[in-house]
Amino acid sequence: MLDAVRAELVEHGYDALTVDAVADRAGVHRTTVYRRWRDVGGLLADVLDAGTHDAWQPPDTGTLYGDLAALNHEIQTALTERPSVTTALIAASFRSEQAAHALRQFWEDRYARCDVTVERAEARGDVPPHTAARAVLVASTGPLYHQLVLLRAAPDPLLPDRAARAAASAAADGVFTPSPQPPTP
Repeated sequence: MLDAVRAELVEHGYDALTVDAVADRAGVHRTTVYRRWRDVGGLLADVLDAGTHDAWQPPDTGTLYGDLAALNHEIQTALTERPSVTTALIAASFRSEQAAHALRQFWEDRYARCDVTVERAEARGDVPPHTAARAVLVASTGPLYHQLVLLRAAPDPLLPDRAARAAASAAADGVFTPSPQPPTP
């Protein structure tokens, strides 16, 4: 059922996403879908919720820069594949409160899983103690979402590495600690 939702969403967009279309694609009667999900918002929420129960873990390359760069390359791939389920779900979250809530839960799950990248860097002494993991992750991944989702620019093969390097350097300089450290000369 959730594969049918994803396929309908990327092929036809949120405005054409209907319970009937999903039921037809999945080969089930629409009353079955209505009974379980009630509406499109419920279907989208379950698609996003399924992402919080997968086995995905952030890359472990041995360096903060490497981890962030690998994560950024995964994100760039997800945002530029055609069709992109990721961008379709982001777009749908602006039209459905249930999908927006589910998307927030999805991001919370992903950020929590990615905290380990900064924890590992802290344990190696690559960043100061109490470095804010979410701030590092947002600084690293934000440029990709800005370029690819907001500006709808063509993918830049250098952007994932460049953004990761900037975030890792800033983290090493203490920018993401409660009391930012002055930059090292």
